Amino acid sequence: MRYKSIDKELFETNRKNLVKELKSNALVVVNSNDIMPTNSDGTMRFRQNSDLFYLAGVDQEETVLVLYPDFHDKKYREVLFLRETSELISVWEGHKLTKEEAREQTGIETVLWVSEFPKVFNMLMVMGDVEHVYLNTNDHYRAEVSVESRESRFVKWCLEKYPLHRYERLAPIMHRLRSIKSKYELDLLQQACDITEKAFRRVLKFVKPGVIEYEIEAEFAHEFLRNGSRGFAYEPIIASGANSCVLHYIENNKPCGDGDVLLLDVGAEYANYNADLTRTIPVNGKFTERQKQVYNAVLRVQREAFKLLKPGEKYFEYHKEIQKITESELIGLKLIDKKDVKNQDKDKPLFMKYFMHGTGHQLGLDVHDVGNMYHKMRLGQVWTVEPGIYIREEGFGIRIENNVVIEKNGVYDLMKNTPVEVEEIEEIMNS
Repeated sequence: MRYKSIDKELFETNRKNLVKELKSNALVVVNSNDIMPTNSDGTMRFRQNSDLFYLAGVDQEETVLVLYPDFHDKKYREVLFLRETSELISVWEGHKLTKEEAREQTGIETVLWVSEFPKVFNMLMVMGDVEHVYLNTNDHYRAEVSVESRESRFVKWCLEKYPLHRYERLAPIMHRLRSIKSKYELDLLQQACDITEKAFRRVLKFVKPGVIEYEIEAEFAHEFLRNGSRGFAYEPIIASGANSCVLHYIENNKPCGDGDVLLLDVGAEYANYNADLTRTIPVNGKFTERQKQVYNAVLRVQREAFKLLKPGEKYFEYHKEIQKITESELIGLKLIDKKDVKNQDKDKPLFMKYFMHGTGHQLGLDVHDVGNMYHKMRLGQVWTVEPGIYIREEGFGIRIENNVVIEKNGVYDLMKNTPVEVEEIEEIMNS
């Protein structure tokens, strides 16, 4: 792993918090992700199951965590199963966790090889007084799962082998727990944001007319990797000119033109935690008056959004307020008319032509992190704040995005040191 060791207290605390949420005589199983294939004998880079990492901190494939807090024998109340290594694996793939290393890293005393899982699991299911078996599924509201995961295969196997046990959904509990970030997690998120800031400052000094979008992507990648990140938290958006109006533009293959704006939606991943930054900058180092007008309008919307975020706020009510504020800014920019707004179809508001996406989402181990969007906001949640205005007829769009922590009396901005003012951006670009 490239990141510094994480205090095992984080994972011990996370498991204790989960146990408090379980019904009596409950057993929990969480599986690692698979190493996904590409073509021939190729594979993708491994990305751990976020729930397993949250509970155990293990960043390795073929790992299983079993919790049975009420089992008679204390030895089996927490069990971690690992892939057994060999000299062959060591030569071809490198070091894998030993049992002792896993104990030190996770705080789990009973560490066994994954080959022992069927026997031990059967003993727990048959000899224990199991009343509830919690199985894990991907219940993210935006998930479109077309590939069967290791977790899904296990659920099928378990239901077939033990059909008369009582099963429960683990996901709703994990969503509640993971939604609130501990001090340890906020430190890791801050690290991801700080690495992203360094890369953005590097890019500000690099961008000029004629550079290709993918050259800018390479500058981000260089700075991410040299600061301990494994790379991009998500597919980066490097969108110049009219591409800045395409919300999920990822081709990143066009030259940046003199007079264009460049929309950068990028974030570094650090220790499986993710940053999510958006800035829009002038390719030639100087915003036009019109670009500056729109940019400052979006920045005002973001700052009003910061004021609205607080414990007890509901996301969709908050988003409606941001839409109203954006509507007012659009009138000021003469993109929509105040009279037309009064007579608009309520189901097709005029602002939607220029601001058509959400104001934010939760952030953490996943970029679009888990947590119920209909529930009230709570202390310790991390949200992105990302208003935008996209003017296709003028050939440019502006989006500004920061990551903030919900606190008692407002928000703490994890990206407060990342340049955002027009003057600051221009000064760095021309320094």
